[in-house]
Amino acid sequence: MSYATERPSNKTAWAAFWVGLAGLILMPIPLFIGLILGGGLSLVAAVLAVIGLLKGVARGGKGIAPVVFAVIFILLTWGGISLGGGIVW
Repeated sequence: MSYATERPSNKTAWAAFWVGLAGLILMPIPLFIGLILGGGLSLVAAVLAVIGLLKGVARGGKGIAPVVFAVIFILLTWGGISLGGGIVW
């Protein structure tokens, strides 16, 4: 009897997490570089988060936690950009 069963991973949710984190880290770069890199990555992360959320709901709620953190990263990135991050800083 084997108790070591592998849990199915929501790879799209983890991709949204890492891309959203990269966008948040790159957003403060000045002279529109952060706006392009951080903003672009946050848009990609938003699309991946929606797909990951739909996959997580289809699996009975498994793998939704990375999506929640990805959404937090996305909102922080967009909030930073709206305050001038990537443009002025």
